[in-house]
Amino acid sequence: MTETVRIESDTLTVEVSSLGAEMQSLTHKDGRSFLWSGDPAWWPGRSPILFPIVGKAPGDVVEISGQPFPMKQHGFARRSEFALVDKGTGFCRHRLGASDETKASYPFDFTLELEHRLHGNTLTVTATVTNISSSPMPYGIGFHPAFAWPLPGGEGRPHRIVLDNGAEPPLHRLAGGLLSPERHASPFAKGSLLLSHGQFADDAMIFPEGAGTGLTYGVEGGATLRFAFDNLPNLALWQKPGAPFLCIEPWHGMAAHADGTAELVERPFTVALSSGQDARYGFSVELPG
Repeated sequence: MTETVRIESDTLTVEVSSLGAEMQSLTHKDGRSFLWSGDPAWWPGRSPILFPIVGKAPGDVVEISGQPFPMKQHGFARRSEFALVDKGTGFCRHRLGASDETKASYPFDFTLELEHRLHGNTLTVTATVTNISSSPMPYGIGFHPAFAWPLPGGEGRPHRIVLDNGAEPPLHRLAGGLLSPERHASPFAKGSLLLSHGQFADDAMIFPEGAGTGLTYGVEGGATLRFAFDNLPNLALWQKPGAPFLCIEPWHGMAAHADGTAELVERPFTVALSSGQDARYGFSVELPG
């Protein structure tokens, strides 16, 4: 049965569902709500975890050592019930383990733990993947949180993404849900991107490399959210065109190449985790006071 837990700091409240270990709300105690509401008229997601693939596979099939397995877009973790394994006032930790159901599409023994932790005005979300199989385990992993656009108090005002590293990373697009090999000119100018809904008419903006380890999303002269990324080299920005949210998505792994194969290990930025090892990935977001 799906259950929701609440964690709190002095200034923030977060609710997390056992379904997908997905954050359901991110609210300042003064009432400002920063996470997308999940209105299904636009998109029912709020902050799904993407595992063991990010993006689509050709024909919704991945191959592992040449053997085909069914795999829907973004993997199965976001549709799976996680177990609550630890909780305190300011944190909660959920775990997903291998089962007969997961092995039907992903033949590995693994655990995936998601921790949501609050400290003051900052939320940190950490994913830990452990390979308890006897062979190397390929996967991709990513975060897909959706934030309000406009931000509270920012109605009718310009919103920007500003990369901490001031870079102008090249843009890639999707072709039929798969990663196009074509490189486009960067929409960033000296690390700054003025957002508009028209930028998403051709689906997500994807930056495989160069976006760095942190950025800000904010209103010119108003509220700003500050992000830091850990072990997540890829970045995507996405919305349903015209929707009142913006997804800021740090990943380690991407959709299969449009001109590539279905082999999981050949997807860009796939991790091959050795037997008995674990790996951590995470992001933090500092909200305005």
